[in-house]
Amino acid sequence: MEIIQAQGYDVAFGNEAHQYLGELLNQQQYSKLIILTDTNCNELCMPYFLANLPTTVPFEIIEIEPGEEHKNLQTVESVIQAMLELGADRKSAILTVGGGVITDLGGFVASVYMRGIDCYNTPTTLLSMVDASVGGKTGVDLGSVKNCVGTFSMPKLVIVDVAYLDTLEAAQLKSGYAEMLKHGLICDKDYYMHLRDIRAIDFADLETFIMHSVAIKNAVVSQDPKEGGLRKILNFGHTIGHAIESYHLSESEKETLLHGEAIAIGMVLEAYLSMITGRLSQESFELIKTDLMSVYTMPEFTDKDIENILEWLKFDKKNEAGEIKCVFLEEIGGASFDNLIDKNLIFRAFRESLKEGVK
Repeated sequence: MEIIQAQGYDVAFGNEAHQYLGELLNQQQYSKLIILTDTNCNELCMPYFLANLPTTVPFEIIEIEPGEEHKNLQTVESVIQAMLELGADRKSAILTVGGGVITDLGGFVASVYMRGIDCYNTPTTLLSMVDASVGGKTGVDLGSVKNCVGTFSMPKLVIVDVAYLDTLEAAQLKSGYAEMLKHGLICDKDYYMHLRDIRAIDFADLETFIMHSVAIKNAVVSQDPKEGGLRKILNFGHTIGHAIESYHLSESEKETLLHGEAIAIGMVLEAYLSMITGRLSQESFELIKTDLMSVYTMPEFTDKDIENILEWLKFDKKNEAGEIKCVFLEEIGGASFDNLIDKNLIFRAFRESLKEGVK
């Protein structure tokens, strides 16, 4: 079993991590375990999870509907009400089994239930393994504003077992792959160059790649736990990507985008902004653009779409005093944060960067 030590907790890898989890749960002598999952994971992941979890602590399962649209305060209220009815007390603990929606929402519930109870995370998607496993961010959306309500609250343990990935469709794997590419783009050129051609990746080594992504994020977060400075580079692609994701969530006629799909679009746009503001070379931009467009579909955005997406940018938590701040690439493997960007340049990026052959 491989372990990466994060801020006050371990991220444990492999099937043996379940044994480690069971030992911790038994040592803590919890009164009750609340396992939070969604309907998909309850069917596809819970049999494996329970078969590999050696604990004598009594547990109850709370199941919610899957999808970002259910990551809200209404769901939080329903989960807390269910926990009260099941007799969960201050000596209970929450175990999350699912993707980013479950880990975000479950971590938030744990941080506020009776002023805080312990939480253990088992991410089951590639995205949640490489992203939600480190950093202690919890939260829910308010309307279509992503993670508007949340806390910083570290789990007691995260276990990462690639066996859960066998339950995923290709689109979900590609969603997590976008975050892995981001880690390379902002911090590790060699990692990015190794990952950039998805056709050449040996997925038998996927656990090794996941561990590397977790190590990159952990190194950044350990220097800046509350996102006051350096940690902001992890938001490359997210300033515009989150706005695109929220816009598509809010418009019923638009196809909902997976998080990684929206972030991939955001990374092309923000790489283009990096180039036209003199940070990133055109050669590097073209490489990044070609790589991302070979994997992810770039939607066509009308002027009206772009105007609406620009309106969503005002909800980005990195902005201050109404000014839009963005992460720029200085090179492949290096990034800077708190870069002011004009809306007119963002509009130009939409118009010029997402088309084949346009430089």
